[in-house]
Amino acid sequence: MYRGIRMDCAHRMDLVVEGEVIVKVKSVEKLDRIHEAQLLTYLRLSERKVGLLINFNVKYLADHGIMRRVNGFPD
Repeated sequence: MYRGIRMDCAHRMDLVVEGEVIVKVKSVEKLDRIHEAQLLTYLRLSERKVGLLINFNVKYLADHGIMRRVNGFPD
């Protein structure tokens, strides 16, 4: 929903955990600002607070593959 209008053609979230956490899954050389912007858009439009961006195209997920973002939290 956007401003009271249902948009059936919009992008769809990859995963929503327990109705609270959005998980966006990628397999790219590196996470870019456009990926982060997409996650933040999903958070804002769904009125959820926490999102994870996970890139599986890295050697170690813990070092470079996971980005956590909170809706409405200052950078």
